Amino acid sequence: MPQKKTKLFLHLKKWLEKASMDYNMIESRDRLLVGVSGGADSLALMDLLNTSMLFIPNEFSVLAVNIVLGFDNGEGRRDLERHFQNQDWRYIIDRTNIGPLAHSDFNKKNPCFLCSRLRRKRLFEIAGENDCNKVVLAHHKDDMIETLMINILYGREISTMVPNQSIFGGKMHIVRPLAYIKEELIKKYAREQEIPVIPNGCPSSRTSKRAAVKKMLNELEGDHKQVRENIFKALYHVKPDYLPGAGRIEVSGSGFRVQNKKTVPDPS
Repeated sequence: MPQKKTKLFLHLKKWLEKASMDYNMIESRDRLLVGVSGGADSLALMDLLNTSMLFIPNEFSVLAVNIVLGFDNGEGRRDLERHFQNQDWRYIIDRTNIGPLAHSDFNKKNPCFLCSRLRRKRLFEIAGENDCNKVVLAHHKDDMIETLMINILYGREISTMVPNQSIFGGKMHIVRPLAYIKEELIKKYAREQEIPVIPNGCPSSRTSKRAAVKKMLNELEGDHKQVRENIFKALYHVKPDYLPGAGRIEVSGSGFRVQNKKTVPDPS
């Protein structure tokens, strides 16, 4: 089913291409593996990637990969597969027990971390098996903001997702073409295009650290609407001289690297 060429469609496509050009995400003859969970973000990303591009090369291939986590949602997965077929997308549905494993008794404290790590590992394996050189993830602007806050509040470091990340010695890249786009616009686009979104069946989806940070940011925006935008812009306005533990920071297109990191003082 072709996309409705609405004002929102053109807006999202423009900013997807802008992010791709800024960070060299999508290039001629790339073989893209797109991680598709069945949520609005990843399905909207697949929808946008399967359109004619204006400013980036159109000579790339796209493979949708859905990692089934093992939570019972068979009907939703069947709907997702029908959507793949109706759109004539190349796809792989990979069934795993990652979800129950990440929530097992030995890992109750941090199921999200293990689940994410195992899913990512499986995506890399499938990318290698299918000769894909880039793994495309549907993380958006809000994800980058929330990840920064999660890492500060829970991980004791200043870091976040980057739009283009080199892995395995440059043999593969993780790219995030939605890096400039707000979550609310992606959700609106999914509704506008009548994309069949699958409900999130993860038992930790409402109690995760990300959910807590999202709630905190929503509360802060009640007093100051620019909170999220200010955090995002701060990622591009780094002052190493005013970070006591930084030493020297090298900035590149793929992110920040700290040199000569100082030991954290612990007077307790």
